[in-house]
Amino acid sequence: MSKKLTILDIARLSGVGKSTVSRVLTNDPKVKPETRAKVEQVIQESGYVPSKSAQAMRGGSQKVVGVIISRLDSPSENKAVGSMLNTLYGTGYDVVIMESQFDRDKTNEHLDVLKKRNVDGVIVFGFSDFDIAKLMSWQNRSVVIAMDTDEVSSINYDNKQVIAKALQFLEQKKLSDIAFIGVDPSDKTTGKLRLEAYLEWCQSQSIVPNYQTGQLNHESAYLLVDDVLTEEVQAIVCASDTLALGVIKRLQELNREDVVVTGVGGNELLSFLFPKVFSIDPGYSLAGEKAAKLLISQVNGELGQVHITQEPISI
Repeated sequence: MSKKLTILDIARLSGVGKSTVSRVLTNDPKVKPETRAKVEQVIQESGYVPSKSAQAMRGGSQKVVGVIISRLDSPSENKAVGSMLNTLYGTGYDVVIMESQFDRDKTNEHLDVLKKRNVDGVIVFGFSDFDIAKLMSWQNRSVVIAMDTDEVSSINYDNKQVIAKALQFLEQKKLSDIAFIGVDPSDKTTGKLRLEAYLEWCQSQSIVPNYQTGQLNHESAYLLVDDVLTEEVQAIVCASDTLALGVIKRLQELNREDVVVTGVGGNELLSFLFPKVFSIDPGYSLAGEKAAKLLISQVNGELGQVHITQEPISI
């Protein structure tokens, strides 16, 4: 079609209302699958791209970026997103937030939607099965966070160092019989790397490892406590604060509050409820701020590809 279509044109051609087209463009899950398919087909066939100038006339910003997070209920990602939004809003950007749920296909669908909306750039929280090749098509207008990669700009957490710091803390307390509860190693960051840090410490201390791995939720950690707990265990290192919550609950039930628990995440609520828990903050807020600044610099053509490892913060 030679004529530049508007959202009203897309609505008319699809046989739906303007608001329905808007919900399709923002990937609203409430849209019926058959309606979404019909609207997306019209968009694809017409080559329609949402107008940023139209957004500006409606009171919105002409500068828009997408942020794809793994889980809306993730305390760690929310910390990063909070500082990210402060930086982006402070420089005049609007933000579209989507949730991947650790799903490769869903993430790719979100990236397609954001590209159709002609956003200026995108920040994605990476995960083990993430399709990095898909993000490469954005060239220097994308940043992946929580994942180490050479293909696009990235900000990664030092997953081994966060566990090393927890173990150093316990050593200073003269504790040596230390167990570990983590995440399945198929998760390359929170799972594999954090477990490796514990195993390397055990080897350096000539200690037989005592560990279990499961899912990244407190219920999983709660069930794993009995598999590592012995009368001799003095401490349990957890790969995340979420796991630490499950461990603490089970220890309380077993009247083993003598066992010291450490977590990763710097969760303020965890520290408030259980002051004895030692938690390492991987630097979530700083990483979010850096990701936003990096993307802005790339969109402005000031920087090429950059790779950053965020240092952990003890709290």
